Amino acid sequence: MVIWSFLLEVVVDRLTRKNLKTDKFAEEVEHTVEYVGSHRRQVTLYGVIGLAVVLAAVGIYYYMDYQHGARQAALREALTIAAAPVGPARTPDAKSYSTKADKDKALDKAFTEVAAKYNGSEEGSYAEYMLGNLAMDQGRTADAEKRYRSVIDSGPANYASVAKLSLATIYSSQAKTKEAEQLLRSLIEKPTTLVSKEAASIELARILSDKNPEEARKLLTPIASMSDRQTVNRAAISAMGQLPPAPVTPPAKK
Repeated sequence: MVIWSFLLEVVVDRLTRKNLKTDKFAEEVEHTVEYVGSHRRQVTLYGVIGLAVVLAAVGIYYYMDYQHGARQAALREALTIAAAPVGPARTPDAKSYSTKADKDKALDKAFTEVAAKYNGSEEGSYAEYMLGNLAMDQGRTADAEKRYRSVIDSGPANYASVAKLSLATIYSSQAKTKEAEQLLRSLIEKPTTLVSKEAASIELARILSDKNPEEARKLLTPIASMSDRQTVNRAAISAMGQLPPAPVTPPAKK
């Protein structure tokens, strides 16, 4: 949980700056998604909430000007709630909540208002996605799936791609391998700024590792050889290390 809180603080700080290079920001977004692919089993439900804030906040900055507009102001308020700690505030004027239940209630209210008022916009899609994560954190898997589906069906491509990745993770945990595969293959076919082809391929390889290790290996091998993409390179190598050994072909008899 500490690492996600730290990442969130960094992103929220960056949202207040005017002179960021979008290409650098896009690179950091992709690396964040790739980290999830390589550490999926280590990410707790609380961590997913923190990560989602990082992904969506960065994505919103990448596509929008945060200095103007009612929609951005409403979303900034929701992000402030997401960043607030449970327990004592860091400073006397900082927002904080006595319990996680209080914070979850405030988050639900803030994101529900944005999702309803700005349905179909990037802000509304972000809020809908976060409501899915909040439902997942609270064990309401069916509600989470409904929220993710809504983003996939009506949200901008970047948010739809992150929602597909989240939904694929749910399906994988429920042994709905076919459904998870379909989502991930669609991401491989049409990657986005927030979910790269490599990140989707690594996640698909993890799902295929038991039933089809050879295909998983084919997906991972070219990524593992990427010398200019160290993040995906390491993630692919890690995933390959979890595959069963490749069958050894005996030498042909003379």
